[in-house]
Amino acid sequence: MHVPDGFIDAPVSAATGVVAAAAIAVSLRGAGRELDERTAPLAGLVAAFIFAVQMLNFPVAAGTSGHLLGGALAAILVGPYTGVLCVSVVLLMQGILFADGGLTALGVNITDMAITTTVVAYAVFRGLVKVLPRTRRSITAASFTAALFSVPAAALVFTLLYSLGGTTDVSLGKVATAMIGVHVLIGVGEAAITALTVGAVIAVRPDLVHGARGLEQRLKLRVNGELVDVPTQLEPVAARGTSRRRLWITGLVASLLLAGFVSFYASSNPDGLEKVAADHGIDQQTKEHASADSPLADYGVRDVDDARLSGGLAGVIGVGVTVVAGTGVFWAVRKRRSTTSQAA
Repeated sequence: MHVPDGFIDAPVSAATGVVAAAAIAVSLRGAGRELDERTAPLAGLVAAFIFAVQMLNFPVAAGTSGHLLGGALAAILVGPYTGVLCVSVVLLMQGILFADGGLTALGVNITDMAITTTVVAYAVFRGLVKVLPRTRRSITAASFTAALFSVPAAALVFTLLYSLGGTTDVSLGKVATAMIGVHVLIGVGEAAITALTVGAVIAVRPDLVHGARGLEQRLKLRVNGELVDVPTQLEPVAARGTSRRRLWITGLVASLLLAGFVSFYASSNPDGLEKVAADHGIDQQTKEHASADSPLADYGVRDVDDARLSGGLAGVIGVGVTVVAGTGVFWAVRKRRSTTSQAA
């Protein structure tokens, strides 16, 4: 759903830029409360993983594909404030290095793909967690539902922005129907990826999942010949499982494989926004990307003729740059928070 330059006019693009800047400023403060020495590296990895999985377009309808947006996944794994920053880092790397998503439309994309998906997903997730049994399955189910709602919500926000600043004269009703309809289908894929990833992390290190903090599992103890439920925090159980370093390395390797190898087999069909734009003429005013001459534009390495090798190298470079940039941001946020706390 990366919006290119030219879809939304300058005033609305500038306004969303202000909204995005304000949200990032708030998120930088909020992320300081969410992150600690254990989760700061995980947040950088989450950004890299989202970058990798966004390269894996999956078919959703005839001639249309979709890809992960990532707001729900990031919010549940590392927290809503940190989640906004994770997706924003990904969008920035994609826009500057890979000419994916317009630079003048960066505020639109952050508002739509980072802020909207994260806020909606986390609100749905927290609401479900409050009423569902406090189990790992409930966390996974809530993750699925939250991600499912986040994608059409982003489509709705794009429709709203288009109604305010669209550069073409296309019926708003047609845009809304097409956008929301196809993104409901994409939301199913988003939900499946999010639930599988959250479930996998919970299985090995539930203490590192922000959305599972405070979760209790029931252990059975035999007392006087009878089994009795005893509540215990998940964190001590997790401490005997996979180490943080091993989890981080496993996640990084998985991201590199997805971006460097599996991405070659992704659907080549246009994604939901591209398809709707082409079908309804929203793309008539599309402008050439400012980074169109980037050596990594369109997720390929310039002067590498083999398509498989070119795309794979671009994916690996993207994961590497994103994990370094993301980890640097989150360590800086964490260090600043620690310094501020000590000074107080």
